[in-house]
Amino acid sequence: MRVSVETQVSATAPRRGELDALRVFVVLGLVFFHSALVFSPDDDFYVKSARTTEAVTVLAGFGVVWAMPMLFLVAGLGSRYSIRRRGAARFTRERLLRLGVPLVFATVVLCPLPQWLRLRAADPGYEESYGRFWLRFLTVRPDPADFPFVLRGEHFETGHLWFVVLLLTFSLLLAPVAAPLAARSERLGQVVRRRPSLLLAPLVPLAAINAFLGMEEGFAGWNRWAYLVFFAFGYVLADDVHVRGTLRRVAVPVGVAGLVLFAGAAPGFMSLDDPFTDGSPLGLVTRAVFGAAGWCWVVAILGALDRPRPGKAREGRPGEGRPPSRAMVYLGIAALPVYVLHQPVVVALAYGVVGRPAPIVIKYAAIVAGSLAVIAVLYECVVRRTRLTRLLFGMRPDPPVTPAS
Repeated sequence: MRVSVETQVSATAPRRGELDALRVFVVLGLVFFHSALVFSPDDDFYVKSARTTEAVTVLAGFGVVWAMPMLFLVAGLGSRYSIRRRGAARFTRERLLRLGVPLVFATVVLCPLPQWLRLRAADPGYEESYGRFWLRFLTVRPDPADFPFVLRGEHFETGHLWFVVLLLTFSLLLAPVAAPLAARSERLGQVVRRRPSLLLAPLVPLAAINAFLGMEEGFAGWNRWAYLVFFAFGYVLADDVHVRGTLRRVAVPVGVAGLVLFAGAAPGFMSLDDPFTDGSPLGLVTRAVFGAAGWCWVVAILGALDRPRPGKAREGRPGEGRPPSRAMVYLGIAALPVYVLHQPVVVALAYGVVGRPAPIVIKYAAIVAGSLAVIAVLYECVVRRTRLTRLLFGMRPDPPVTPAS
């Protein structure tokens, strides 16, 4: 079988360091984001401050439009690397182990805490013990209609682990079709190079999904199936040399278009009672424009970050650049455990802080700083120290690695 030069290079290409760094940035940014929701007047977060500010709503919108979509895109690209090394069958087993195990563990052990604190924060007279609530939390029934969230209960939820549920679902859906998709990716990349406008094609399904299926506040504002578009693009095209070159060329104009579209969606979000599900023409247009804006932001960020380095690039191919720093390697390995830990820690810190007599900015800083410190201690002193805890948080069973090694 004939193998092209591009395919040979792709098969041995290093990981995209800038996207690994972006993944770490998004995961750590979630601590700042969820801490801010404590002071948002619009969001039904677990613990709410009596004093809120509209500034949170505005600033949160700038993160919602691109952050989680980018996380799914990077996950799709990571799946391409993984399937290339392991094959589809081993990839499936690996994903079940590294996503399925922490999903079950964290749903049972970590997710009840925010729900219990929600009840305590809402009703000062609530006195049910955590143990009794934990049993009620785990009282569930099947609900296949909400696929892939197939369990429902009065208090049960997967909480922030919705990302892990969707990522595991997308990975299992990908495995049977991984080979034909990979086989067509190079040809698609060449088509995109000849017709750069095709890079905007995914905004059509994204706009349609958000408009007609509705946006879901519990999934960071996007419809759950919109994330599949980002994941699929990450797998099929994000690392194609032709597509990367085109992304770099169009980053600025597409970024400007994304800002314009984002501004165009603002009136609908500000005027509608429920812009996420409103069936009026304004609601449909608002969600469609938001979906298109999100795609433009992601395309612009991909192109802007993928900069060739002098003396390293050949024929338009980005150079490998320097290897990642020790700190970035350490944080990259910690990304999934940090994601699993972050929301219960933020909620617990917020529960202890919001009642204190202090300005919003001081409370917010205390929640963020305290959460980052607690997460760091839990990860360093507990999660990465034993084979069992590494397994429970989705890490490979390697011996602990110190930050300096």
